[in-house]
Amino acid sequence: MSHSDKVLPGEIGAMPANSADQRFERVVEYAPNAMILISAEGRMEMVNAQTEIIFGYARSELLGQAIEMLVPTRFREGHPHLRGSYGKNPNARPMGPGRDLYALRKDGSEFPVEIGLNPIASGDRQLILAAISDISERKHREEQIARSLKEKETLLSEVHHRVKNNLQIIHSLLDMQTASIADKQARDALIDSCNRVRSMAQIHQSLYQSENMAKVDFANFCESLVSSLLAAYNIDLDRVRVKCDLAEVELAIDQAVPCGLIANELITNALKHGFRDGHAGKILISTKMHGDRDVELCISDNGHGLPDDFSIGKSSGLGLQLIELLVDQIGGQLTIDTSPETRFHITFTLQDE
Repeated sequence: MSHSDKVLPGEIGAMPANSADQRFERVVEYAPNAMILISAEGRMEMVNAQTEIIFGYARSELLGQAIEMLVPTRFREGHPHLRGSYGKNPNARPMGPGRDLYALRKDGSEFPVEIGLNPIASGDRQLILAAISDISERKHREEQIARSLKEKETLLSEVHHRVKNNLQIIHSLLDMQTASIADKQARDALIDSCNRVRSMAQIHQSLYQSENMAKVDFANFCESLVSSLLAAYNIDLDRVRVKCDLAEVELAIDQAVPCGLIANELITNALKHGFRDGHAGKILISTKMHGDRDVELCISDNGHGLPDDFSIGKSSGLGLQLIELLVDQIGGQLTIDTSPETRFHITFTLQDE
């Protein structure tokens, strides 16, 4: 459209050319979005300069034409029905909230748009003013961000997979080493180390398999850990019963690994020391959420129990010392009850995301 062909403000609509209408038309003409005034019958009665730029039509090609000429063919059939529904309850709102909208240029190309609808009264006539924004650039940026996020998620998944594999190799090497050690105390220490490595590997396996690789489903992890430890120590399930009462708790990896090791140590101690000499009983593992952020982890058993003068600070066992260090690492608090059952109770607050 040449400069000489351009219609000046005051000429773009059929409304009376009083000063108020001229101000309205001037605002519409120079708006940064395509602005189209549509009759109840769906005819375009006014368009602005940006409409010509976005759609590639001259103004004279649009005025008086059905708005459906700017709607892609695949949506065109249902558009009059949608327009009629809006006419029954006209109000200022976005068109098709939550849906992807597309418009059609003169050259036949489609492009994504956002459309705002506003009812306009002109005497006894009800018109619709549609404000149309071309969001092609924004969609392109969103697609680039989505691709980048997908690539990073794939990379993170591969990292967890490789860490898990490396930890499993370490576990296998330690497990092989135990076969060549005659000293029972040394062999038991290596077995405990094997189980700690496997616990960490299971955390990374959980992350690798999860849709959310930033969080570990601690309930699933605990159930997997219990199965592994029962098999490792060849526990008679008729003699020692293990019950899990696990709330839905999701932990970031910085807390998941320490918590996994804590659970490993406490369950291992109960299996190794609580039920010696054919003693029967049960182990209870529970997690609870208090509010949105506070977590309670309890592991208890009714086995042989701890000595009357027990103090975790005076314990010479590596496992109990490790528990104290790990609880401190997650910013938690540990309390131990020895009557009537042995009960380790840990509370901590979830990390900020």
